[in-house]
Amino acid sequence: MQSVLNRRLLWVGGKGGVGKTTVAASLAILAAKRNMRVLVVSTDPAHSLGDVFDRTLGDTPRRLLPNLDAMEIDPDEEVETHLSRVTQQMRRFAAPEMMQELERQMRLTRQSPGTQEAALLERLARLILDDDAPYDLVIIDTAPTGHTLRLLTLPEAMAAWTDGLLAHNRKSAELSGVLKHLTPSRGQDVATPFDNPTEDALSGLDERTREIAETLINRRRLFHQARRRIEDAKACSFLFVMTPERLPILETQRAVSALEDVNINVAGVLINRVIPKEADGAFMQARRAQEATYLERIDTLFKHLPRPTLPWLATDVQGIDVLESLADKLEHQGF
Repeated sequence: MQSVLNRRLLWVGGKGGVGKTTVAASLAILAAKRNMRVLVVSTDPAHSLGDVFDRTLGDTPRRLLPNLDAMEIDPDEEVETHLSRVTQQMRRFAAPEMMQELERQMRLTRQSPGTQEAALLERLARLILDDDAPYDLVIIDTAPTGHTLRLLTLPEAMAAWTDGLLAHNRKSAELSGVLKHLTPSRGQDVATPFDNPTEDALSGLDERTREIAETLINRRRLFHQARRRIEDAKACSFLFVMTPERLPILETQRAVSALEDVNINVAGVLINRVIPKEADGAFMQARRAQEATYLERIDTLFKHLPRPTLPWLATDVQGIDVLESLADKLEHQGF
């Protein structure tokens, strides 16, 4: 298969528990050995990237090997940072008597569905658009598939959420004007914030409301630019990791179709934990027979994609030595 390491951005995703973090870490090591400057990032709320490397990771990049940095983005921390920024901005514009209600809404928003995804999406958008960062390759170890698809294909949640934060100021005539400018009429809405937004007419707005409008427009442009970067097959690709089992196959089939429908390049599906030939015993023979049917199913469903494999290891994957051995196996698979 054509190496997915020759692009600027690589997403590694799949159903929870299939080994995507191990694959992401091993690919990062392989790329670093090729003298690429690599950042591997975990966005999964249930972080395991640090466990796989056997290193403590945080919200800023940590050097693990020559050319290799790693970090774990904390979605809860992203929510706090984002809401704090919104509150400070609104404090400049809201009447003092409205601040108590605004702060109450901020507390409620922390627990609202989609809040984590919205804050995390904005952080990821800024990360993938940061061309000044000192990396040749950014590998993003994503949360389980459903979460990933929301991040990549449903960012309108951010637009709705942002409008919701402003809704409590609708009594302001000026702010009502902003919302009118930002909300398409007669049901002719923008399909997603990824689509090309038309320029909003800001004429007639005072300085305060113009600043609010420009903030919202800039956020929409951020997601539009991020989407264009993700859709660029020369710059970005997505690698799915699965195991030869029924549920991972079904979920991966749905996810691949969803991403291809929105023009995101899927570079391949990696089949992890394939029973090695040297494994013996009646139990292993029975498992191998069942596995063979799943492998045939994978070949049928994903015949248009490369399908490299990794063997089921006798021990858990933890530590750089084991990851380096997996990196060698990935290299032999054509990565």
